[in-house]
Amino acid sequence: MNIRGIIPALVVVGVIFAIWTAAVIPMNAHLTADQAQRDGLVMTPEAPRDRQDFTGLTLAIKNPAIIPLTYTLTRPRLPSPHQVAIEMYETIFTKAPTSRRSLVYHGWVTLSATLLGFVIGTTLGVLLAVGIVYNRTMDKSVMPWAITSQTIPILALAPMIIVMLGAIGIQGLLPKSIISAYLSFFPVVVGMVKGLRSPDGMQLDLLRTYSANANQGFWKLRLPASMPYLFASLKIGISAALVGAIVGELPTGARAGFGARMLVGDQYGQPMVTWAALFGAAITAALLVAILSWIERRTLTRMGMGAMA
Repeated sequence: MNIRGIIPALVVVGVIFAIWTAAVIPMNAHLTADQAQRDGLVMTPEAPRDRQDFTGLTLAIKNPAIIPLTYTLTRPRLPSPHQVAIEMYETIFTKAPTSRRSLVYHGWVTLSATLLGFVIGTTLGVLLAVGIVYNRTMDKSVMPWAITSQTIPILALAPMIIVMLGAIGIQGLLPKSIISAYLSFFPVVVGMVKGLRSPDGMQLDLLRTYSANANQGFWKLRLPASMPYLFASLKIGISAALVGAIVGELPTGARAGFGARMLVGDQYGQPMVTWAALFGAAITAALLVAILSWIERRTLTRMGMGAMA
C-alpha cells in the first residue's frame, strides 16, 4: 500500500470535515437561538425578529452559549458530522437489510439499477468506439452526436424518459438503468476511441509486415493497447451511472433507493436522512471505483502492463 499516496487524500478529507464542522455554527445559529429562547435562555438581541439582522456567525459570537447547541439540533439546516455518522450507523448496522429504513436496502435498489445501466452503457460505448475507429462514416456522424447528447441536462431528460417508458408500461428498474446507461456510455466511447487509436505508426507497420488483417490487428494490438484507457473511462462511467440511477429516482417519487431517501429527508424535514443517503452514495461510488481499480491492476499485470496500473 502506498502510504504517501493516502496521506494527501486524508489531509483533503480532514480539511473538508474541518470546514464542515465550522460551518455548522453560523448555519444553525438562528434556529438554535430561537430554540434556546423558548427553553428560557436569555438571547442578545432578545426579539427573534431583530436577530434576523445578524449573520449566524455574529449571533453566535454575541451568544457563545448557543455554540455547543448548534451541533445537537434535531432538525438543523446543516447537520454536524457526528449526527450524520450516527444516522448512518443506525440505518446500516441496527436495521435489518430488508427493512425500508435500512440504508443497505436502499443502497441495493440504487446499485442494481447502476450496475445494469453500467453494463448497457459500457457495451454500447465499446461497440460505438469500434465502429468509429474502423468506419469513417461513423466517425464523422456518430461521434458528433455522442458529444451533443451530453449537452442535454440530465435533470430535464430523466423525467421525459420515465414518463415515456411509463406510458408503455415499462417501470421500475429499466428506466433508471437507461438513464444510468445514458450517462456512462460517453466516457467509455471517448476512452475506447482514444485507446484503439493509441498504437503508433511503427506498431501498425509491423503488423502489416506480418500480413496481419484488420481482425488480427484489433485483437492483438488495438484492444490490448486500449485497456488502460478503457479502465480509466470505466471508473468515470461507473460513478456517472450511480448518479444517473439516483437522478432517475427523483422525478418518480420512488419509494426505495438513495434518491428516495433524499426525497424523504427533504419532504419531512429530516436533513440527517438526506445527508446519510448522500454519504451512502459517495461511499458506494468509492467502493465501485476501488473494485474497478483492483481489476485494472490484476488485468494489466497479467498483460505485462503493470507499470500502467
